[in-house]
Amino acid sequence: MKLSKPYSIQQNKLHVIKLRKVIRDLPRFCVEYFRGIEPHTSILTRINYAYDLRLFFNFLTSKIEEFKSKKTKDLTIDDLKQVEAVHLEMFLEYITLYNRSSGGKDITNNESGKARKLSAIRSCFSHFYKKGYIDRNVTELVDMPKIREKAIVRLDVDEVANLLDLVEKGEGLTDTQKKYHKYTKRRDLALLTLFLGTGIRISECVGLNITDFDFKANRFKVTRKGGNEEFLYFSEEVRKALEDYLEERKQIEPLPGHEDAFFLSMQKKRLSHRAIQNLVKKYSRIVNPLKNISPHKLRSTYGTALYQETGDIYLVADVLGHKDVNTTRKHYAAISEDKRRMAARVIKLRDE
Repeated sequence: MKLSKPYSIQQNKLHVIKLRKVIRDLPRFCVEYFRGIEPHTSILTRINYAYDLRLFFNFLTSKIEEFKSKKTKDLTIDDLKQVEAVHLEMFLEYITLYNRSSGGKDITNNESGKARKLSAIRSCFSHFYKKGYIDRNVTELVDMPKIREKAIVRLDVDEVANLLDLVEKGEGLTDTQKKYHKYTKRRDLALLTLFLGTGIRISECVGLNITDFDFKANRFKVTRKGGNEEFLYFSEEVRKALEDYLEERKQIEPLPGHEDAFFLSMQKKRLSHRAIQNLVKKYSRIVNPLKNISPHKLRSTYGTALYQETGDIYLVADVLGHKDVNTTRKHYAAISEDKRRMAARVIKLRDE
């Protein structure tokens, strides 16, 4: 079998092309900024920063009187020196609800969206402040929007079992869904079992190739955020689901460029992010329509279960690929309802 270039290499090339395209719409000094942050940021982070900076600079030249005489691309470092804290505050208020073009779709930003955009602007100003191009970093005068904690959504133990049973039997699917289910059952079961049994990210799952798997050692290779390659290990239960699908997968002749892709669509192409998201939603809505379950929520389900079984937050952080254990602790070490009930029972105020 002729193998195409690794999926991660192909995707990185596309990301670089996308970033360069967005940078062409930005002020010329941004070229130096993105070159400077390249060693310590991922390509996806830089793309998001580029989009956010484009939005901010377009706002300055279209909404702020002092900059209206210029086009976004013509802004200079001297213009950065003229940006005031009030301009940033106006920008944050503006992106609460705005339109990219007249008659276009309304776009909204909550606190987390505003915080991300302000982080991008801060990063840019910090770069030029450290380099001595500007004598103050006005972005430090603007407080980050307060992000409200959201309830962590995950599947309960019974819901996990019900989800996998649903995929195996197809009960609860519509007649139309059942027509396709007989062709995708093994694939869907393998994919969901992999999410729930390893905590893999959706981006890592999309990029999986047949050659990444080592069934003798019950492990597979993934490309983590930042480009590092690591091995994740799986149980016998996960192994069985994967091998059942792989037997079926061997009978499929993929389209050119998708020969080594592990998970294939019915069109014989590598399964996309959107397809995986839709697959997870299709089944999870039947199991519990009140929970908005995504691939990331399956990852949360795995992380929580692993922590409850081991009590080792550092192990959970390592397996999930978290660089900061506090991220792990925040999301996966939540106290369960059972433990709360136990806490209520153990304290005795008076002897009986």
